[in-house]
Amino acid sequence: MKKLLSLLVVLALGYAGLYVYYGVTVKQEAQKQLDDRGLSSISVDNVEYGLLAPISTSANITMTVAYRGAEVALDLAVQGHPVFSDEVSVEFDGLQALRLGIGFGQGDD
Repeated sequence: MKKLLSLLVVLALGYAGLYVYYGVTVKQEAQKQLDDRGLSSISVDNVEYGLLAPISTSANITMTVAYRGAEVALDLAVQGHPVFSDEVSVEFDGLQALRLGIGFGQGDD
């Protein structure tokens, strides 16, 4: 029983590491693709995905990107595995939210 519990703990820790690494890989790849297209002023702030995304070859993710005062949440469909596969395609699925920040500064009066 103790060995089974130890095995489950090791598997859970391994999966947690894969889950975090998946998000980091998706975020880095998206930022790289934006930079390669000359859009380096757009930053990827957040990537959200389901619990089973790291073990699936297709996943739906939500990515939040920012440009100056605007933030956009995009729904994307990922085909392939960004960690284990060389062939990965990302398809735009929809716009979830658009937030604009408007600042009012002090004038030079």
